[in-house]
Amino acid sequence: MNFKSAGLSTFKKREKIDGWLFVLPFVISYLIFFVGPLIVAFILSFKEYSFLDQISIMEAKWVGLDNYIHAFKDPVFRKALLNTTIYSIGVVPTQLIIALVLALIVNSDIKGKTFFRAAYYIPTVTSTVAVSVMFMFIFKTDGLLNKILQTFGFEAYNWFGDINLALPSIMMMAVWSSVGLYMIIFLAGLQDIPDSLYEAALIDGANKWQQFWHVTLPLLRPTFFFNLVVSMIGTFQVFDQAYVVSGGNGGPLNSTMTVVLYLYRTGFRDYKMGYACAIAFILFSIIFVLTMIQKKLFGEETQY
Repeated sequence: MNFKSAGLSTFKKREKIDGWLFVLPFVISYLIFFVGPLIVAFILSFKEYSFLDQISIMEAKWVGLDNYIHAFKDPVFRKALLNTTIYSIGVVPTQLIIALVLALIVNSDIKGKTFFRAAYYIPTVTSTVAVSVMFMFIFKTDGLLNKILQTFGFEAYNWFGDINLALPSIMMMAVWSSVGLYMIIFLAGLQDIPDSLYEAALIDGANKWQQFWHVTLPLLRPTFFFNLVVSMIGTFQVFDQAYVVSGGNGGPLNSTMTVVLYLYRTGFRDYKMGYACAIAFILFSIIFVLTMIQKKLFGEETQY
């Protein structure tokens, strides 16, 4: 009996060791490439440091909260934060509503729904740089969009060169290129709803709209919460489109300057790495607070 217990104990210890050996490469890489840089960036956010300085990070001048205070006094950062907020407010609800409508369409019994699912999803897997270049071609003064508008008597617009149109143009591009991702997630949520609930609602005399309002939407609540959080985080981290369209300068007149684009310019063009790290943690704080607010609004039942 003791021999069996000792053998079982040895087997369990060996099993634990094997388990740790399997996860050890991931743990090491996680510590080196995520936790380590995160700690260093947090320390740098309280220092004045440049890659051009011939000193180590630990020798850099400690400035305390000066970088954070400067951020909120910086007119370019405030403009970038405003642009990013407008971008998020415009893109998030638009792409989620369109994605839900498309998911309902491709979840129905229409012919060729497999083709439409693939067609709607393809822009999501297309490079954002390629999409940006394509939209720059479509939206240029003598581009396809202006030619179509001119046939209806409208004048040609310089979409990406106008301070009032540049950001909305990027927002349209973002919606087109990302709506397929959220459609697929909504589709998965729709297919997880039991048909018996719709049958029971039909027996009770509910029409299509009542079934959608009282059955589909409540049961899609966790899926909608997930899509909302992912979409909000993605819009606050927008970089590629703004960089390509503006050539990296956020123009015209900072009308397409986003927080991440300004962070990139500050850290890798102006070499103010301490200030750039402070901007990064301000952005992280904003995203974290907004996520917690959304979690509170949607309630605990959204947890899987």
